Amino acid sequence: MARTSTTPHREILEAALQGLEAQKEKLDEQISQVRGLLGQRSGRAAKNTAAAPAASSNRPKRVLSAEARKRIAAAQKKRWAAYRKAN
Repeated sequence: MARTSTTPHREILEAALQGLEAQKEKLDEQISQVRGLLGQRSGRAAKNTAAAPAASSNRPKRVLSAEARKRIAAAQKKRWAAYRKAN
């Protein structure tokens, strides 16, 4: 009785690896095409930025009044003055 190995031969593994790499290249190309259609940059960062605009686009942009901006600016100036005084 001939002895059979339970591990696949090296040639089979190399062929499988080449096939998977070819599929990966094809998928990467298709992903970049879809991102181009969406107007996004290619890369991993696009995944995170794609979800953010969709969630925030449903609500209107927040607008501060001139008085509110002045109050915020005055409070920030006060904080910086206290920081500079402490140092």
